[in-house]
Amino acid sequence: MSPEEIRAIELLGRAPYGRIATSMRAMPFVAPARHIVSDGGVLIRMHEGLGHHQACSGSVVAYGADDLDPESGTLCSVQFTGTAELVEPTESERAAFGPEPRTVDGEPFAPVYLRIEPQFVSVHAIDYGRGVTPHRDHSIT
Repeated sequence: MSPEEIRAIELLGRAPYGRIATSMRAMPFVAPARHIVSDGGVLIRMHEGLGHHQACSGSVVAYGADDLDPESGTLCSVQFTGTAELVEPTESERAAFGPEPRTVDGEPFAPVYLRIEPQFVSVHAIDYGRGVTPHRDHSIT
């Protein structure tokens, strides 16, 4: 692994959620996902009921996650692409995900897991300055 790939995997370990992007029926989509780092790859947990895993499995996907350090004011953003494959996680991997959501859009949560081996990786650091956090209210009045 390159130094940038090692740094990306390290940063992903600090950000529990990200976004997976691919296309479904020729239309692009982005979906939130819970992830863990396992054996140099990324394991994703999604809700089976939405069907997004079917579009991702066997396809090249993009995955991104952000981690804001409120003390330093630095936002680290990781993006990578790779092929997603449906997998059955080990018991220790399942435990690493932590508790499952109760529902997704009112439906009982049904987990499905994808493994992505990062192929193209980029890491960006956005420095807001020590003790400064980005403004959270995005509305204009």
